[in-house]
Amino acid sequence: MSQDKLPIGTKIVAGSFLTSGVVHMVKPDVFEPLVPPQLGSRRTWVYASGGAELACAAGLLTRQRWAPAATAGTLAAVWVGNVYMATAWQRSAKISRARKALAWARVPLQLPLIWWAWQSPANGRQISRQTSP
Repeated sequence: MSQDKLPIGTKIVAGSFLTSGVVHMVKPDVFEPLVPPQLGSRRTWVYASGGAELACAAGLLTRQRWAPAATAGTLAAVWVGNVYMATAWQRSAKISRARKALAWARVPLQLPLIWWAWQSPANGRQISRQTSP
C-alpha cells in the first residue's frame, strides 16, 4: 500500500462519519431515537456525537495518531445506540416490521466499520497489512 493513499475501509468510515456528522448537526431529530432517555438531553448527546464523528473523520483523513482508536470507540458507542433503538422499536406496536428489520440490520453493519477504523493508518503508526473483516 502506498504511504500516501488511504485504504478503502478508512475512506468508507471517514465518508460515513462526515455525512453522518453533518446530518447530526442539521437534522438532529433523526438520531434522537438512538439515545436512551436515561442519559438526559437527547439533543445534547446527538450534537456531541455528531461533533465527535466530524472530528474523527478529519482525524482519519489526516492520519492523526489518536483517530483510529477514537473512531473505533465512537463506533462502539453508536453500536450500543443502534442496539438500544432496535430493541425499543421491537417492543413498539407503532413501528412497522420493515423499520424494525432495518433497525436490526444496522447492528451488524457497525462491526466492519469498527474494524476498518481500528486498522486505519496514522502518522507514526504502521499497520502491517490492510484486510477487511
